[in-house]
This record gives sequence, structure tokens and C-alpha cells, in this order.
Amino acid sequence: MRFKALAIDLDGTLLTGDDIPADNIRAVRAARDRGLAIIIATARWSQFALRIEDALGIRGPIIACSGAQVREPESGRDLFDHRLPVAFTRDLYAICNEERCIATVTVSGRTLVKMEGEPDPALFAAEMQPVRELVEIDDDLPRIAAIQGSRCNARIRAELEARYADAVNIYDSIGPSGKLVLTITAKAASKGAALQAACAHLGIDSHDVVAFGDAENDLAMFRLAGASVAMGQADAVTREAATFVSLPNHEAGVAHAIDRLLSKGTL
Repeated sequence: MRFKALAIDLDGTLLTGDDIPADNIRAVRAARDRGLAIIIATARWSQFALRIEDALGIRGPIIACSGAQVREPESGRDLFDHRLPVAFTRDLYAICNEERCIATVTVSGRTLVKMEGEPDPALFAAEMQPVRELVEIDDDLPRIAAIQGSRCNARIRAELEARYADAVNIYDSIGPSGKLVLTITAKAASKGAALQAACAHLGIDSHDVVAFGDAENDLAMFRLAGASVAMGQADAVTREAATFVSLPNHEAGVAHAIDRLLSKGTL
């Protein structure tokens, strides 16, 4: 088999909610045992992805924050790190603080969660910090912001999207809960650019990789990878861009594709 690595998205791909289907665990471990490197590629933060790696029994570079960061877990260093601009962050925080929304913002070592009411600390992982408002800190800018709230997102689109079109990416995605989320990263951040950085660290070419995903932010990986797998429930654009369309994520679509790849050497 010519492939040397798998780059696997989490939400809507490897995961069902926050859980990993047993067949996906089995298949990823089988790929690992056949010598394939496993690259986690997610819109979530690196600490969450590291827990997924622990559950799978793997250790490899982590593409986090929708391609704004590539983390090397063994050394704890970043191979790739792009942050939102100061002026944009200031304007984004102002809108989020004025509107009812759930704003999940990943900075260095923490993920801030701006929400209404009194959150239950038991619902949050150690690196997550519930806040009443977002406060700008110039030397700790966000890698990614994910905003849930129709009025808030409409204002971000209307007031910020055109003004900062050259500096930020703003796109719709589906969050772990299945609800629409506005996802925002720096312009230089993408899963494609991050995949290239991860591959350079591993000493392989991106054409040696099979990329797995289910949404718009996975397409940059699809374009650079040697082959790509879309989950069966993905939107039409993502399915059409893929080399192979697998089963839906809730039917262990990752395992279905890996089993085919390991048995046939191709998709």
C-alpha cells in the first residue's frame, strides 16, 4: 500500500457526539499496527484531541482549531500557530458580549466559554473556563472562535465579514450538538496548510495521506491528500470532492473505509 498516514477529522467523522464507536477504535488501531501514522485533524482544541489519541492508543501530530494549530504532543511544542488579529478580536468580543450566544474561544492553554447563566463546572473539562464576558488580551489572541446564536452570528456576518475578509475565515459548521455554529480562524489557518506542516514533521508528502472528513473545513485536506474519504451524511459538496464516500459517522464510516483500505490497499 502506498499510503503512509491517515488524517482524521473528529466531529461528524470519527466521533458520534463525544463518543468513538468501537469499530472505529478497532480500525484505527489496526491501521496503526500496519505502520500508518495517525493525524487527528479537528476544529476542537488540542487538549480534547490528545484525550482522543489516548483513547485510541496513538500518538502523532494534532491538527487543532480547524488548522490554526499543529501540536506535537511528545515535545509539547507547536509546529504551526496562527491567531486572529487584534482589531478583529476586539470587535468580535464586543458583539459576543452584547448578544446572547455561546462563544467558545481557544487561546493559549485554555478554551473560554462565554455563556448566559450559572454554568455547572462539572460539565467542563479542566482546560475549559466559563466566563460572563470575553476580555481581549493582546498577547493571548484566539486560535479559533466558534459562535452559536442566530442574532450574534448575523451581526458578525453583517458587521465584520466584509471588513476583515483579507484577514479571517468565517464559515458555517455543525457543532457536536448538531447545531449550526459560526467558525472563525485567521486567514492563514486551514486544515490543508496544517496538514502540510504535520507531514513535514513526519517526513512524508501530503500525497501519502488519506484524509477523512465531513464538512467544508475538511476540503483543504482533501485537495492536498492522495485520497480522501467523506462520511455518508456529509453535504453534497464534501461528498463530491472525496475519492470515496463511506457510511455515515454513526455507522462507523471511518472503520468501513479503513477496513477497505487495509484489505485492498486502495479506496
